[in-house]
Amino acid sequence: MANLKIRSYDATDLESCRALWGELTQHHRDIYDDQSIGGDNPGLYFDEHLKRVGPERIWLAELDGVVVGLTGFILEGGEAEVEPVIVTSNSRGDGIGRALLEHVKDEVRKLGVSMLSIRPVARNAGAISLFHDFGFRTLGHIDMFMELSPDSERVWKSGLTLHGHEFRH
Repeated sequence: MANLKIRSYDATDLESCRALWGELTQHHRDIYDDQSIGGDNPGLYFDEHLKRVGPERIWLAELDGVVVGLTGFILEGGEAEVEPVIVTSNSRGDGIGRALLEHVKDEVRKLGVSMLSIRPVARNAGAISLFHDFGFRTLGHIDMFMELSPDSERVWKSGLTLHGHEFRH
């Protein structure tokens, strides 16, 4: 990956970042078989994220001058959460996600933060595998949901067990 560069976000990157956010949302739509996730223009959610975390906490991965990844972190109460880690689909598996995570880890350490967390969606097995391999091996919080709409068309998968309890995801 000699041509991989991790660099700070710049205002001229807005459209590239929106496109990456839209690509991540489409991936979530596909793994949950729900094309309504993220609304009509999911890339615009990047703008909300940018406002929340600030441009100084967002970095891009460039490969041969092309933006192929995005990461950042949310700092709250002395802890940091990686959000998001996005690598464009044709560049996944090339070490870009790992490089982005390493960059965030280094930036967070400079701030003296002692705990770094990440919250992938439950069906994103590839991301969970990457994060586990990177060192995220301690569970802190688990989001649990109860479906209240009896006519929901969402199909849940079974097969996750935690503390002897079966969960759908």
